Amino acid sequence: MSQVFLPGAVLGVLGGGQLGRMFALAARRMGYRVTVFAPDDDTPAGQIADREIRAEYEDLAAVEQFAREVDVVTFEFENIPAATAEAAARHVTVRPAGTLLHQTQDRAREKRALTERGLPVATFAIVTTDADLEPAARTVGCPAILKSTAWGYDGRGQRRVMRVEDVAAQWRTLDSQPCVLERFVPFVAELSVVGARGSDGEIVLYEPFQNRHRDHILDVTVCPAPISSRVREDALAIAREVLTRFEVVGVLCVELFLLADDSLVVNEFAPRPHNSGHVTIDAHACSQFEQQVRAVCGLPLGSTERTVPAAAMVNLLGDLWDGGTPNWTAALADPRVRLHLYGKQDARSGRKMGHLSVADTTAEAAERRALDARSALSGSRKAPAWTGR
Repeated sequence: MSQVFLPGAVLGVLGGGQLGRMFALAARRMGYRVTVFAPDDDTPAGQIADREIRAEYEDLAAVEQFAREVDVVTFEFENIPAATAEAAARHVTVRPAGTLLHQTQDRAREKRALTERGLPVATFAIVTTDADLEPAARTVGCPAILKSTAWGYDGRGQRRVMRVEDVAAQWRTLDSQPCVLERFVPFVAELSVVGARGSDGEIVLYEPFQNRHRDHILDVTVCPAPISSRVREDALAIAREVLTRFEVVGVLCVELFLLADDSLVVNEFAPRPHNSGHVTIDAHACSQFEQQVRAVCGLPLGSTERTVPAAAMVNLLGDLWDGGTPNWTAALADPRVRLHLYGKQDARSGRKMGHLSVADTTAEAAERRALDARSALSGSRKAPAWTGR
């Protein structure tokens, strides 16, 4: 029988960002204690946790000491070094397993793993040397996207390649580091499915969400996604397969491209809660963060039922602070608007500072209200200007 960690246990979190913050909020509400390990102090997660340990992820002695003082460990983003997860696992259960981190930290490994498991992905080729460029370009064709295999998120480390003869030049702009060259997918919509798998193999899935990005950063998520029942079932089946085949214990999000013929292609997956899943906090019976607590602790998983007719979530980036503190009063004048801020002190351009969510009778109406509320933030500024530190 798998190990169960009951309320009162100490949950260790590798990473101090907003995903860890919302996990800690859910965990503390359920009666758990939380210790955060991160290379900074006063982190978004650390502000909520019972204890915050500041040390570098590469400081494996500190990691092992952290692991000895908690009952189970999870992570809040996938760019934790695999060696860090391995060091923690020598002393305590880590969920999801560090081996999953190893696969998802590298796009080449991730693409190969998806292909080996029969999941649909765009045509791709691996580029590690100059000799790989020509055969990769012939295999994939153009237009294509050249993506660095490591440390890529929110559009970082990506270049669009319109002509085969441009592949080499674009590769050099990425410092000739290992890359995946991937055929451009002419998608009509971007979808995501968030799900959770327990240590006993139980799986729950949220309905597919539709996402729109701006400058490669998620901008708006709506649910339910305006898709056919067939697409809905196909998306759920793919997510279930990923959770099962990779033996995930925890929360996972699968990002999908919907094509004009209603087929789906997996873009990538993340073994953690996802930005698009923030809508579950206010729109579903059990949020993705409570699901993460339940799965990591070996508890039965919660309901993924939507409790409102429709909902939308919009991100709040640091750019909104350019003219001073946003006008929170104006945005919250709509009583359906829910504000979530992440406790970050430095409002930088493109940095995710928080989000707004709105429930309404239709996804279109919810999105309109959410966008209107965000626009109101840039209106007359009555509060003192953001000072930062």
